[in-house]
Amino acid sequence: MNESESLLRLGKTVQSIRSDREISQEKLADLSSLDRTYISSVERGKRNLSVLNVIKIANALQVTPGRLLKGLGAIHE
Repeated sequence: MNESESLLRLGKTVQSIRSDREISQEKLADLSSLDRTYISSVERGKRNLSVLNVIKIANALQVTPGRLLKGLGAIHE
């Protein structure tokens, strides 16, 4: 899995959990103290998140950071 695929998969995971919880991007942004456009770019796989922002999003979604990162695996070039 390359870096782009990892970011896309992470974004789809965030979007799926957010949708399951019926939370808008704007609400997730408020809950995580991040900008809505940042959340949008995460969900589209356009943002390489810092560990702290993964934790903020996970906390806002009430999941562990590990759940957001599960299945990403090692990046191979």
